[in-house]
Amino acid sequence: MEKILRVSLILIRADARQIRSALIVLFWLGFVTGCAIVQQPQEMQARRFQFGVIGDQGYDAESEVKFPNLIADLNQSDLTFVVHVGDIGVPPNGSCRDETFYRRRDEFQQSRHPFIFTPGDNEWTDCYDPKSGGYNPVERLAKLRELFFQGDQSLGQRRIPLTRQSNDAQHAKFRENVRWTYGNISFVTLHIVGSNNNLGRTSDMDAEYAERNAANLAWMKQAFDIATRDANKAIVLIMQANPRFEDNWPARRINNLRVAPPGKELGGYKGYKEFLSALEKEVLAFDKPVVVVHGDTHYFRVDKPLFDPNSKEAAGRRGRVIENFTRLEVFGFPESHWVRVTVDPNDLNLFTFNQELVKKNLVNHLTK
Repeated sequence: MEKILRVSLILIRADARQIRSALIVLFWLGFVTGCAIVQQPQEMQARRFQFGVIGDQGYDAESEVKFPNLIADLNQSDLTFVVHVGDIGVPPNGSCRDETFYRRRDEFQQSRHPFIFTPGDNEWTDCYDPKSGGYNPVERLAKLRELFFQGDQSLGQRRIPLTRQSNDAQHAKFRENVRWTYGNISFVTLHIVGSNNNLGRTSDMDAEYAERNAANLAWMKQAFDIATRDANKAIVLIMQANPRFEDNWPARRINNLRVAPPGKELGGYKGYKEFLSALEKEVLAFDKPVVVVHGDTHYFRVDKPLFDPNSKEAAGRRGRVIENFTRLEVFGFPESHWVRVTVDPNDLNLFTFNQELVKKNLVNHLTK
């Protein structure tokens, strides 16, 4: 009987140890899992990351040689994604042709990073000229949508999911307008192009502008509404056109900086008027950092070109700069470099913009 009791006690102790061990394992599994669920989002919110921006490339034979150097330089960098703000060439040199579309798409797919592209005027609106092939711009736009904007992911060897405006039946054709979120920053592309946004040429083109402009305004408003709802830290709007912020500048800013009066090309830059008015209201209401990234005029710059219209008199006709807004214009032909944007939640300014000069594309290197 005594032996039976000893054996029973041993078995009970063994079972107790096993149960205790199992409970410890379960506790730590639960703790680790809990950390993954609770802490991972916090870590993602606080994470510093970088992305690259390019645009307005491939305009001539020299620029064609430079572009692979540009992609290689981007591939060697630690980036979360790369954005191309449009203009994949110039119409007289073939930017409107199918073969150029296919070649550019293949080049974009060589990106080691997720690659997001938004169209420029040189690949569709400016293709009507007989010297450029005499294409129907709307047909060229349909071809762009077919080749570059299929599926719900970015281009590139590594991809990220995108939300397309075309998911809304009301805007089913606008596959090029996309949205994604990373590090609690909202990124949005808007199909706004140079050459006055395709306004003022023909009645057909004016109709195209009106439909696309309405879609862009709706997409931008929705983006700000969602960013506000989700408490995003900032919004980055990406498009091709320089919307001519200076056309709305206070007179003294124009005079002091020797900026020319509003352009008279195509009757003035009225193709951006509604966008600028809506942007100003959204930026003021959002009251968090907003960045617009564009190309079009081929002049690298980072500045603050939005002014509060209600503060002109108080600021002595200079106007008050809207401080939570920043504009980045990327390098463009004949320069072939890129801009590194760093997003750091621990930085008071949140965004830092650095020029990245591709050594093989420097003028001195090319002339040696």
